[in-house]
Amino acid sequence: MNTSVEFMALADAGEAELASHRLLLRAGMIRKTAAGLYSYLPLAWRSLRKIEEVIREEMEAIGAQEMLVPMVTPGELWHDSGRWEKYGPELMRMEDRHGREFCLGPTHEETFTDLVRNELRSYKQLPVTLYQIQDKFRDEMRPRFGLMRGREFIMKDAYSFDADVEGMQRTYAEQKDAYARICERCGLRALPVVADSGQIGGDTSVEFMALADAGEAELVWCDCGFAADTEAATAGITVVEGEAGELAKVHTPGVGTIEDLAAFLDVPASATRKALALVSGEGKPVVVFVPGDHEMNDVKAEHAFGEFHLMTDEEIEHYGLVKGFIGPVGLPEDVEAFADQSLRQSVWWTVGANECDYHLVHAQPGRDFQITDDHWVDVVTAQEGDACPRCGKPLHGARGIEVSQVFQLGTKYSEAMGATFMDEDGKEKPFQMGCYGIGVSRTLQAVVEQHYDEHGICWPVCVAPYEVEIVPLDVKGEVRDVAERIACEAVAAGLEVVVDDRKERAGVKFADADLMGFPYQVVLGRRGVKSGTAEVKNRATGERVDVALDEVATWLANAIIPQRA
Repeated sequence: MNTSVEFMALADAGEAELASHRLLLRAGMIRKTAAGLYSYLPLAWRSLRKIEEVIREEMEAIGAQEMLVPMVTPGELWHDSGRWEKYGPELMRMEDRHGREFCLGPTHEETFTDLVRNELRSYKQLPVTLYQIQDKFRDEMRPRFGLMRGREFIMKDAYSFDADVEGMQRTYAEQKDAYARICERCGLRALPVVADSGQIGGDTSVEFMALADAGEAELVWCDCGFAADTEAATAGITVVEGEAGELAKVHTPGVGTIEDLAAFLDVPASATRKALALVSGEGKPVVVFVPGDHEMNDVKAEHAFGEFHLMTDEEIEHYGLVKGFIGPVGLPEDVEAFADQSLRQSVWWTVGANECDYHLVHAQPGRDFQITDDHWVDVVTAQEGDACPRCGKPLHGARGIEVSQVFQLGTKYSEAMGATFMDEDGKEKPFQMGCYGIGVSRTLQAVVEQHYDEHGICWPVCVAPYEVEIVPLDVKGEVRDVAERIACEAVAAGLEVVVDDRKERAGVKFADADLMGFPYQVVLGRRGVKSGTAEVKNRATGERVDVALDEVATWLANAIIPQRA
């Protein structure tokens, strides 16, 4: 039992943009040390430990073993995997006094692969899944949103090693199911969505997205159960056809955007074709055509074209293109034309004429221009209203907070780093790997983002710093004595209790209790004590009941214990 709440001092939320960030600051749970760096104060730390305990229980249930590796990683391991240069500036690189390269681990595929290649030599020792809960560091260019996108953060990361693909897929499925249970037990409403593997790599990945209007990630989902990050979703796109006819050039003075073109021709934007000029990772000039009402997705485009960049005005001019009026008919010879696969069945295009102030209508692939078979690519961002790839119904749009992600890595790291074992036929084979991450500190803020109202946080019991706050309106005499007695009885019943014994006005205590958001409040005043009752408030629902003083602890235990994770 904690008998004081003096550490509950309010703080200025300052530049905080998200409600969850503001509330965690105001409620005295976190403090900013520098951009993207936060201290976790006692209340937040209690919640983080509960989240970690849920994770540990679920990992133990599927046979994963906890351990710990250094946060500082030798650079040679990252050179072995090929990620030293590829990871980008988010990797905090450094040298020790002897000039040896190191980095602060943003993730630990290299370290665990190195460990296992030196320890496990036979198929008889497999499968093995190892995990840790540890601080990570990524030098984010724009750390923001509090714990959502910090530079230093707490993460659970696990790595599995199997003898074959089937075994790796079974382990992956076990981890994925465990992650769903972890979200549920932490009080999160989360969707498993198909995701891009990003810097981690691998062929298959699923993110668990906590639904929130303020979430950074955009996703699409369907009533049939399909869900995907818009960076990974391949959805059915309804393309409106232009009119049939002979190729014709239309004078469109000053019409250099899709919106202007659609208005000028009195057609929907989906009846036009948008052109994006870029330079591929190989340095080749490329123009990509997408439906006029959709956007090119940078992540998908990087898969198609490598580390591309959109052309500057100078590059557009250099390659003989006309900004705002680019089209597939009559492109300069050294510029390659690509198109999103959603346009593959489209017969009539409305496009730029490669001439200032002119567009073409009735442009027909195969007749007026060519898109070769290997130049149809998936580069469009899926959006609300597109067709579900599973059942064909219109997709819903939503925003989410990524709290965890699972990956099938295959042999990406084991082959690169020479991590092999002897199979039952006596042959050396690379481990089949998976990796699995949960943002522990991010999960804390995601819970708050889903559980708050205009007065403050509404913690679910499973991760609340304390389950009960006792609020004596008089901190001396009989009221205080009763408060201490009920607190002791509640603790004896197995509950987590804090007592607000500050000499503050009742209104201040009530406001702070709602701000802190402990699941149950027990309010004790002189009148109630004399009548033998206490008022018990459910913070989430606002429901209030009068309970006999000698029954309060039992009443609370019956309400709280079934809600625990």
